[in-house]
Amino acid sequence: MKNISEKELKLLFNKAYGSNGPTREIWEEYYQNDVTFIDPTQQKYGLDAYILAQEKLLKRCSDISLESHSIAINEKVAFIEWTLGLKILNKEFIYPGTTRIKFGEEGKIQEHRDYFDFCGPTFEPIPILGNFIQWLYKRFVS
Repeated sequence: MKNISEKELKLLFNKAYGSNGPTREIWEEYYQNDVTFIDPTQQKYGLDAYILAQEKLLKRCSDISLESHSIAINEKVAFIEWTLGLKILNKEFIYPGTTRIKFGEEGKIQEHRDYFDFCGPTFEPIPILGNFIQWLYKRFVS
């Protein structure tokens, strides 16, 4: 089977505020049953665990947007550059990031790994805690 196309990845990695996320049928069409999902906050194994993680994110937020910017695909790997927006308690949090996808033998997604800074966009807007996060980052970078 051939891998997922750039057009299909663009559909999977775009969601406007106010629109619905992918259904279980869509996830099953593009993801293997034994998919591995890793991001800075969690690791999930298997399609059911991946779908549950996505559903929990949707429930925690008032709304979610996802906009892909660049997509690069070779035979077994794809990279998607994106911006994720989460609305929580009348506040919007913006996370720029990248996803690396590895395709399995069937052409479906076997591994989905997200790379993004979770702490900065999450905690920097919070008084006192934000200052501490900025100080901590400077200690590691400077």
